[in-house]
Amino acid sequence: MIVRNGSVVFSDRVEKKDIRLAAGKIAEIADKISPEKGEEVIDAAGLHVFPGLIDMHVHLREPGFEYKEDIESGSKAAVKGGFTQICCMPNTSPVADNKVVISYIRHRAEEVGLCKVRPIGAITKGEAGEKLADIGEMKKAGAVAISDDGTAVKSSRLMRLAMEYASGFGIRCLCHCEDKELSDNGVVNEGYNSTLAGLKGIPRAAEDVSIARELCLAESLDVPVHICHVSTFSGVRLIRDAKRAGVKVTAETCPHYFAATDDIVTGFDTNTKVNPPIREEKDRLAILEGLKDGTIDCIVTDHAPHHKNDKNVEYNLAAFGISGLETSFGFAVTYLYKTGILTLPELAARMSGNPAFILGLEGGKIEVGGAADLTIADLDEEWTVEPEKFLSKGKNNPFGGRRLYGAVKYTIVSGDVKYPF
Repeated sequence: MIVRNGSVVFSDRVEKKDIRLAAGKIAEIADKISPEKGEEVIDAAGLHVFPGLIDMHVHLREPGFEYKEDIESGSKAAVKGGFTQICCMPNTSPVADNKVVISYIRHRAEEVGLCKVRPIGAITKGEAGEKLADIGEMKKAGAVAISDDGTAVKSSRLMRLAMEYASGFGIRCLCHCEDKELSDNGVVNEGYNSTLAGLKGIPRAAEDVSIARELCLAESLDVPVHICHVSTFSGVRLIRDAKRAGVKVTAETCPHYFAATDDIVTGFDTNTKVNPPIREEKDRLAILEGLKDGTIDCIVTDHAPHHKNDKNVEYNLAAFGISGLETSFGFAVTYLYKTGILTLPELAARMSGNPAFILGLEGGKIEVGGAADLTIADLDEEWTVEPEKFLSKGKNNPFGGRRLYGAVKYTIVSGDVKYPF
């Protein structure tokens, strides 16, 4: 296959180039490539060619919660959203805390044959926070990281052991940072809007205290750690200061933290309920600054699909989570690139290059010999978020009707077009 006439987003520049894909790799990059007999040609004139997008924080729900999402529906949503690789969290049923479940996820994804699905193993058995899972066996089976996402490891001693073991196996802990005693069954950000709505608030300290612990452990052990879904201005500050001090920390955030504030919860739409909660304008601005200066390395979705029955209840009883695979790129283009906060190479780094580097994945940049994973998009095409038309089973997205720029035209995985279908 040849991708012609596209504006190619390299790590340090954007240039109009042709790209030849062969045997699952990028075989050639040149100003002009003449197709050989039998080669498919994609004309990318007026489009931008990105390294295949990578989402390192997704919930696919399979096994156990297929009524919310399964590997096939999640993979369809992923390639529609431009993602060539996704990393799925272990809070399934049974929990992905052993080599059997990790192997099942990998093999099921291969059967589906759309995007590359990379399983993340649990830190503790059953995500119960009591005993370490078998990290080495999960790594051998294909786990690319470990996390108890959805809950936090309460024991500092156990978290220290997890970081040591993970580092020894060449993977890292992805830390859900929440002090449950401080969040105390809250449902939204603690502040003016929680008071106005009469909903129990979650203070920033519930996240920040946990971030601080993980940073202290990483520094004392001199091992890397990754902080999940950063939502607070003070969390950004903690991570920035730690990076300046030489701590081996990386961090991620989600579109709903840089594109919205907790003003949206006052309408009691349960699709706005997410953990950590959407916070205030000063937090949103700090997240934007963190993305700009590199404090926050990655943009992820924390794609958390739910059945309508999980959301069609009172706010306090509704499940946490937003379905975001099909909107993430559009939010990034609209709120980060179009506003001048990130250049295209910087956007590609946050959504592809950095996740690949952090997790040791193939891809992440466009280079000869690299993986033939590409995302081709029209950055000037405007479109409307319509959750009812999502390919994901989860329609729980609070941004229906919002206008975004950045339409994915082709998602190419290992040299094959996986979207459009």
